[in-house]
Amino acid sequence: MADKAREEDAIHGIVERLTNAFSATHSPAEVEDAVAKAHASFTDRPVREFVPVLVERKARSILNNYPADET
Repeated sequence: MADKAREEDAIHGIVERLTNAFSATHSPAEVEDAVAKAHASFTDRPVREFVPVLVERKARSILNNYPADET
């Protein structure tokens, strides 16, 4: 359970970082949606250690590839 809590904390940190990084082009809701989509894509992965890093990369890619209001 501690690993799950640690992962959730890391995901919240990603949302905060990306909300700040993309504040000029995307709303906080769009950032949260991109992070949620990225995180969902790793749901069935048995090794969770690097999931937050992979989620952040994938969410950044989603946000960089979609104009504001289209994520």
